Amino acid sequence: MKLKKIAVLIAIAGLSGSAFATNGYFGHGVGVKAKAMGGASIAYAEDGFGMAANPATLSMAQNGFSLGASLFVPDRNLNTSANHPTLPSTSQDANEESMFIIPEFAYVRHGGNGLSYGLVVYGNGGMNVDYGKPMYDNTRDTHATLEQLFIAPTISWKLNEQHTVGASLNVVYQTFEAGGLGWFGQYTRPATFNVACAGPGNPFNYCGDGVNPGNQGKDSAWGLGLKLGWTGKLTKDFTMGAFYQPKTHMGKFSDYKNLFAENGKFDTPESYGLGMAFAATPSTTILFDIVQINYNDIKSLGNPNNHNALNTKLGASDGKGFGWDDMTVYKLGISHQLNDKTTLRAGYNYSQQPIAKDQLDFNLLAPAVVEHHLTMGFTYKLDGKSEISGHYMHAFNNDVKGTPTAMTGTYYIQKLEMSQDELGVQYSWRF
Repeated sequence: MKLKKIAVLIAIAGLSGSAFATNGYFGHGVGVKAKAMGGASIAYAEDGFGMAANPATLSMAQNGFSLGASLFVPDRNLNTSANHPTLPSTSQDANEESMFIIPEFAYVRHGGNGLSYGLVVYGNGGMNVDYGKPMYDNTRDTHATLEQLFIAPTISWKLNEQHTVGASLNVVYQTFEAGGLGWFGQYTRPATFNVACAGPGNPFNYCGDGVNPGNQGKDSAWGLGLKLGWTGKLTKDFTMGAFYQPKTHMGKFSDYKNLFAENGKFDTPESYGLGMAFAATPSTTILFDIVQINYNDIKSLGNPNNHNALNTKLGASDGKGFGWDDMTVYKLGISHQLNDKTTLRAGYNYSQQPIAKDQLDFNLLAPAVVEHHLTMGFTYKLDGKSEISGHYMHAFNNDVKGTPTAMTGTYYIQKLEMSQDELGVQYSWRF
């Protein structure tokens, strides 16, 4: 019990330094072993981190605990257009903060009657930008940070030798902070916006009275959700798995009620997936997962943004959002046991980035445009009970270019661009 309490404290302490985005704002995987295989782990798991992808894989893991941490290094850039009132048409980077630590913890204990119990603590997703200069404000540096932590007690039950079901109770804690967004005030609910106010330097007919939606310090919110899973060993060498996680309703970011739709609501989107694991040889396993993330159903994420505040206002019940589309993620991985002590892994992860070409301006806060990821890693057994694992991930540079027009969400920002690197290590000990 003390061990589990320590793990939660470690993860919460590390949350302030963790912010990442690979598949939208979700991480590409949880646990160093899965991350080394493109994140694939719905139908296959060697340790307790598998229950973050599919609670039913808890029965596959060995008794013990795993503690890991990854160093995440994103490179975020944008190009401003000639329409920007203070900055030249040139490249600006958002890398004032450039390195983040992502801690993770998992615990597994098998009981009787086919029951297994576990706990996994991990960063589900996040985002960070810090431009180090005013981008949407006359004086304040523009920055934003979203961090999301999952604490998931889990149970699984082996129905028979072939089929297992599992469930996780997701206790979700998230924080948000943003500043340097003064120009967004013209889209908040108190603002007056009328064609009669048009004039030089005011292409969107802003009359005034808006409020600054940022500069409120760090706000936090809690939520409670569920994840359900199944695994089935269909043949000696072929296993399938599936999970379903409904939308998690979160408390509101009340300090940012003039930024996010529905008075500051930022729920965790619904996701579900199907995975396959094929033992090609006694020492080689091939994995393939397909995961669907329904970002568009979350109003603060999916609602379109535009420069016509007569239609919708920031913070309103159907207010402006980031214009994100739903995302389908494909994960391919391979694990090969080289010898009694060493296992090698590799993987590939692909998802079409969620930001439409006419939705760039608000997404200077969330330039999640990477698509292709290559991963690799290893595990080395130290003795009969302990082992160390490592992984490396590279998300290739990708950009989204927009055509600036006054009535869409692309006017000041001409291009969003991102690449990423991640390096992680994990220690595991078996009871």
